[in-house]
Amino acid sequence: MEFVQAIASSLSIRPAQVEAVLSLFAEGATIPFIARYRKDKTGALDEVVIGKIQEEAKTRKEFAERKAAIEKSIHEQGKMTPELQKKLDAAETIAILEDIYLPYKPKRKTKASVARENGLEPLALLILEQKDGNPAEAAAGFVTDVVKTADEALQGARDIIAEMINEDADVRNLLRKLFEEQAKMESKVIAGKEEEAQKYKDYFAFSQEIHSIPSHRTLAILRGFVEGVLRLSIEPVEETAIEKLERKFIKGSSEAGQQVKKAIRDAYKRLLQPSLETEFRTSLKQKADEEAIIVFAENLRQLLLSSPLGSKRILAIDPGYRTGCKIVVIDEKGDLKETALIFVHEPGKLMQSEYVIKDLVRKYDIETFAIGDGTAGRETEQFIRKLGTNLPVFLVNEDGASVYSASEIAREEFPEQDVTVRGAVSIGRRLMDPLAELVKIDPKSIGVGQYQHDVNQFRLKEKLDQTVVSCVNMVGVNLNTASKHLLSYVSGINASIADNIVKYRNEHGRFTERKELLKVPRLGEKAFEQAAGFLRIKDGGHALDGTGVHPESYGVVEQMALDMGISVAELIGKTEQLNAIDVKKYITPQAGEHTLRDIINELKKPGLDPRSEAQQFEFAQIFKIEDVQVGAVIPGVVTNLTRFGAFVDIGVKQDGLVHVSEVSHTYINDPSEKLKLNQQVKVKVLEVDLARKRISLSIKQAEEAPTGAQRRTGGQRPAPAASKEKDLSALPMNDALAALKKKFGK
Repeated sequence: MEFVQAIASSLSIRPAQVEAVLSLFAEGATIPFIARYRKDKTGALDEVVIGKIQEEAKTRKEFAERKAAIEKSIHEQGKMTPELQKKLDAAETIAILEDIYLPYKPKRKTKASVARENGLEPLALLILEQKDGNPAEAAAGFVTDVVKTADEALQGARDIIAEMINEDADVRNLLRKLFEEQAKMESKVIAGKEEEAQKYKDYFAFSQEIHSIPSHRTLAILRGFVEGVLRLSIEPVEETAIEKLERKFIKGSSEAGQQVKKAIRDAYKRLLQPSLETEFRTSLKQKADEEAIIVFAENLRQLLLSSPLGSKRILAIDPGYRTGCKIVVIDEKGDLKETALIFVHEPGKLMQSEYVIKDLVRKYDIETFAIGDGTAGRETEQFIRKLGTNLPVFLVNEDGASVYSASEIAREEFPEQDVTVRGAVSIGRRLMDPLAELVKIDPKSIGVGQYQHDVNQFRLKEKLDQTVVSCVNMVGVNLNTASKHLLSYVSGINASIADNIVKYRNEHGRFTERKELLKVPRLGEKAFEQAAGFLRIKDGGHALDGTGVHPESYGVVEQMALDMGISVAELIGKTEQLNAIDVKKYITPQAGEHTLRDIINELKKPGLDPRSEAQQFEFAQIFKIEDVQVGAVIPGVVTNLTRFGAFVDIGVKQDGLVHVSEVSHTYINDPSEKLKLNQQVKVKVLEVDLARKRISLSIKQAEEAPTGAQRRTGGQRPAPAASKEKDLSALPMNDALAALKKKFGK
């Protein structure tokens, strides 16, 4: 199998592990399936490493295909030599490969090609030798009807030399290293564009070495460059580059050497520098794209795995001022039961609105409220809290709800309802199960990440789809309640098969056991193998159908139960008995030790949802940015994480920014080292810029600064030393008073 050794070396894993993963991919296995159910074959590689193997194999295949195409082209030109083949075989990157190919690459007409057509190549080679003699006298011998003067001949010769220098692979590699080590990205505002470019003010006169520039700066500058408000250059000090070229090509101080010097300067300024600038701009963009995409994927993962409230009867509200608040009631299954419209921002309609809410709460035995956190959300929340229902109230992030409500998916689910009803249902369902609802929305509409519209859109979609698939399969899916959109992300199931599953369920009723899936049209043995372990059937015909145990391992569990003299159902959840099992006794060619230990862990806590339960949160009594006071310490919720900081919702329309330096008392490179999406935090307001609608916050300043000892322990307060005295707070009040009197007297 190609590339195995190279990939294994690159990822510091065994070749056998790479070979196993690539073989499983060739058989049609998915990343979640391989990571969960083929640990014995891969040596327990996780999804991250398996994904890297897939990407490395793809990259190396593309490299091999490009190398083959280059070799074919050179062979067809009759210019392949053993030395050239050796260079191609030694190339390790596409850039080096293209450098070697450059002199043989078919090209449009250039100054050098015109000079060659005019017979000036012998003069160029003569000058490049830099022997004693006068180049101008030699050039006179090349004057023709086309080349009218000796100066024209010298210019043509220099054009040829410049192109030869540009196409020298060693030269390009030399300058590439110089760019890597010393080149700077510099940006300047274009004269007359200052007002239009205000959001790029930080980059009006900016310079930073490319090896240290962070991805968000690269993307910001490139956006300004594309919008035509910033000038951009990427290069080292020009004279340093030219000096390196002169050391390589200049042999002395002859007159010919002076001609070569001119050719060198021309080669660098006209050919090498623009070419390498484009190459590095592309590579910096790719690097920044990848980092931004990783940030987006990390945030999306956290958002998809947000704490669900679970199956509850919910009254969901999509708030509004002029058009009113759309009310929907959804039951434990997420089905729409009733809709209503109230106006909580018009004093004359408050009593009627209050009556509607209380009536719906009583009629449907509502268990909780879900309120969209957009326009009028905070005011609506206050109205509901003042009703005295004593029910939990949740503000729900509604980013993307409007996208869903206008989508084909929403129209299919609620063909008779308008967009406001669909949006309110989405808000309620998000509280119930964020993952199940958010999979219906394009991840780019959810509002996490940085510079999402600037990065490679194909790569972004690919990475976000992988993240959704990973999350869905990690949590597992209820086969009898899941929408076709959620099912389509299950390992081995595509949109068509998901549609068939739902149709089969509608026609035949709920699934009673996993193997019934094989009756679904177009769901064959391979799809069943990939999907079955991630699909759950509660109260099904087989006790293991509600767990993450794969049907292929049912026989092993049945044997374990038989050896204990109990049923499979009696074995599930019995930690003591499960801990006593000697897994080595049950190893088979199909189920090794890794698989068996996973089975034991799953049986201890069958179908355990890895997500924690949703917790209530209440903002401070602040509703507008104008009300935010510098110095105030207030609660907030982390809504977005970037490499440069965390955005925190404090209950006004604009999220505040906690710069990475204000996250922790200890040094961190990335806010995600300390924070998670939807984490509840305390923040101190550092600055409020009303003109630009910006709020600067600090998490570390909202906490007590750690002492020296605390800094040495990572900023955590050490546990207090044990006291010989009684903890008075743990005593009943009368006893505590008696103890105080005894200690201090009356």
